[in-house]
Amino acid sequence: MQAVTSSSLTSAATAAHIADLQTRLLDYASHIEELATPNDVLDRLHVIISKSLPLCVLAAARFPIRDTDWSSMRPGKSVFLHNEVPKGWWEEYDALARGRFRPNLFLAKSSLTSHTWTEVRRLFDPVGVDRWSDDLALKFGMRDGLTCPVGGRWVVAFWSRRVLSNILTQPARIMIFAAANFAALRLEQLTGPDANRIGSSARLTCREIAVLRGVSTGGQTRDIAKALGLGEETIRSHLKKAETKLGVRNRTHAACEALRHNLIP
Repeated sequence: MQAVTSSSLTSAATAAHIADLQTRLLDYASHIEELATPNDVLDRLHVIISKSLPLCVLAAARFPIRDTDWSSMRPGKSVFLHNEVPKGWWEEYDALARGRFRPNLFLAKSSLTSHTWTEVRRLFDPVGVDRWSDDLALKFGMRDGLTCPVGGRWVVAFWSRRVLSNILTQPARIMIFAAANFAALRLEQLTGPDANRIGSSARLTCREIAVLRGVSTGGQTRDIAKALGLGEETIRSHLKKAETKLGVRNRTHAACEALRHNLIP
C-alpha cells in the first residue's frame, strides 16, 4: 500500500476546509435578503469568514467622488464598521484621512483584488506620507488584510493579526471576493442609491461620457461634434453639464476627473 505523505494530508485538509467555507458562503448568499441592517450584513459575513480563516471583517464603505470630500465619510451613512474593529482605529483613521486620503491611490491599490495588504505594500513600496494607513493598521495589530472593491463604488475590507500570504489560497480569495460582492449588493439595497458617489449611473449620461471621452483624446469641440453627429452647441451643453456634476473648473479638468475615477473608458 502506498504511504500517505504529510503533503497529501495537508492538501486533503485544505480541500475540505475550502469546501466547508464554500458551503457557508453559499448559505450566506442565499439568505442575505433576510438581513435587515448593515450591521447584520457585516456581522453574518464576519461569523462565516472567521470560522474558517484568521480573518475579520473591518468595514464596508462607499467612497466620495472628490478628493476633498472625506467629510461625507460618516459611520452609519457611507461607512459601516464591524463591531469587532479595534477600538480607536476608526477615530485615528478618520482624523488622518482628512488631510492625507487619496482616493486615486486607494482605488489603485484596491484594484489588486487578489493581493493582501502586505503583498500590495511590496508592489507599491509606499514611503513617507503614503505609509500612514499601513502604519496605523500595524499600530492597532492589523498585520495584514484584504480589500475587495465592488462595482467601482463599494469596498469591503477584512483584516488579520497574521500575515496572510501563505494562508489565503487562491480559491479562498475568490470566495471571499464573491462574498464581499453579495454583502455590497445588500448594503446598496439597504442604504439606497447616492448620485454623489463613484460609479453612479446618475452622474453622467451616455452623451456626456462620450463627449468627455472625446476631450480626453484631445478632440476639439468641432471634432467631437462631427464624430458624434451632433451640433457644436450641443457638445458645449453636454460639457457644461458634466463639469457641473463633477464639480470641476473646465473641460480638461472634467476629463481628468472622469478618467481618474474610471467614469469613462
